[in-house]
Amino acid sequence: MPALHFPPQLLLAAQGVRVAFFDVDGVLTDGGLYMSEDGETLKRFHILDGLGLKLLQRAGITPAVITGRDSKPLRTRLAALGITHVHYGTEDKAPAAQKVLEALGLDWSQAAAIGDDWPDLPVLRRCAFPAAPSNAHAEVKAVARHVTTAAGGHGAAREFCDLLLVASGRYAQLLETYG
Repeated sequence: MPALHFPPQLLLAAQGVRVAFFDVDGVLTDGGLYMSEDGETLKRFHILDGLGLKLLQRAGITPAVITGRDSKPLRTRLAALGITHVHYGTEDKAPAAQKVLEALGLDWSQAAAIGDDWPDLPVLRRCAFPAAPSNAHAEVKAVARHVTTAAGGHGAAREFCDLLLVASGRYAQLLETYG
């Protein structure tokens, strides 16, 4: 019996999700920019979030990443997770999300998204299930149907993934595979 429980109205709102859009800085990372002496940007990713993205794929929900930045560490991490729908260096995120939807034959009513700041608002406002990490900007939290307990880069993406998995009815089955 799973230990996770979400309010029924939240699960109903997330039930038809087939694609989940993720921002990177402030969602998959803690939002900090770590700079080496050579000026190289380093990023910190949470292992819980990575498994959440893999579990989404196993459940038939496509994770897609749209980020305003681009870096080798980010490309390496997303490749390791098998995420193929990625738009790097994208400030105008809604058209990128629309391209992903068209490629998958889906529409906004089948989309969820998690973001933390103003550039994420156009996607969050269009999708059926918008979410935000606990440390997101107030304007983003205001449009979110769900604000995670965890902060960005500290399990927020995993919490979002778990909610989508429970709503899809696949969470308990996936959990059993780790029995």
